[in-house]
Amino acid sequence: MASKSWKLRRLVNPNRANPLKFSISRPSQALQTKRSFAASPQSPPTDPSRVLQPPPPQPLSHPSQEAASSGPGVTRGRISSSLNESELRKFSAIAETWWDSEGPYKPLHSMNPTRVAFIRSTLCRHFGKDPHSARPLEGLKIVDVGCGGGILSEPLTRMGATVTGVDAIDKNINIARLHAESDPATSSIEYCCTTAEKLVEEQRTFDVVIALEIIEHVADPAEFCKSLAFLTNANGATLISTINRSMRSYATAIVAAEYILNWLPKGTHEWSRFLTPEELVLILNRASISVEEMAGFVYNPLTGRWTLSDDLSVNFIAFGTKNSG
Repeated sequence: MASKSWKLRRLVNPNRANPLKFSISRPSQALQTKRSFAASPQSPPTDPSRVLQPPPPQPLSHPSQEAASSGPGVTRGRISSSLNESELRKFSAIAETWWDSEGPYKPLHSMNPTRVAFIRSTLCRHFGKDPHSARPLEGLKIVDVGCGGGILSEPLTRMGATVTGVDAIDKNINIARLHAESDPATSSIEYCCTTAEKLVEEQRTFDVVIALEIIEHVADPAEFCKSLAFLTNANGATLISTINRSMRSYATAIVAAEYILNWLPKGTHEWSRFLTPEELVLILNRASISVEEMAGFVYNPLTGRWTLSDDLSVNFIAFGTKNSG
């Protein structure tokens, strides 16, 4: 079967002469790239505290071993839970700090405008909407999986979307509800303490399924993405952001962010749980989600701002569409 390619456009410069491309050979499902990405990196050249040396990455579950088919003819079967109980306890302990822009979630607060810009741009292009209108996402039904305190659900609602925010931690949902109810513009958000898998069992579907900075914390990324695919309407959109498993991400997202700058509590991330862009594309493809666009988030320490880039070596986001077949 002929190979299928993805053109990964850089939003800050759509006319770039050398766009990134993925190519997947379907018979072997072996991923090749026309640009070299970090894959299965070795330990960093320096070891700042010995205990920080990244462990070898955990092998991903082969999607063909899952109970239900995840090809174009996917059927809604039994979905096992992808919850990681230790991760739930970790984030439950800091739930009350969600809306403290100088607290543990400071990186997400500063990154949020850039995340929202990517989401608005890709969704407007896919659904044929005007990104410059006051409510560009009007008429779209969106679920924010792993919504936390609602820092993404609220701007999506202000842009006109009908938003459902779900999180497995009841403290997060309580914080999100209280904050949303304080503003009439966001009081319509439906917050539920539940999981993507339970929404699948309830046969809920959405035009857009979003899971930002959550897949690196689940027990089984392949199972999780299968649930996201079930929740996405045919020809709908799925967006996932995460951290690349590279030496640079180990140095910045773990050593710098957790142990030097103290932006995040120590132990927030496990390097071995990060996914490379290639791995994420393969997992989504096997769940009937075709990745069409990717962008990196790059932090400028001088300005304190994040910008979109074609540098996927640390933080990156993927936009995909649900196969209609």
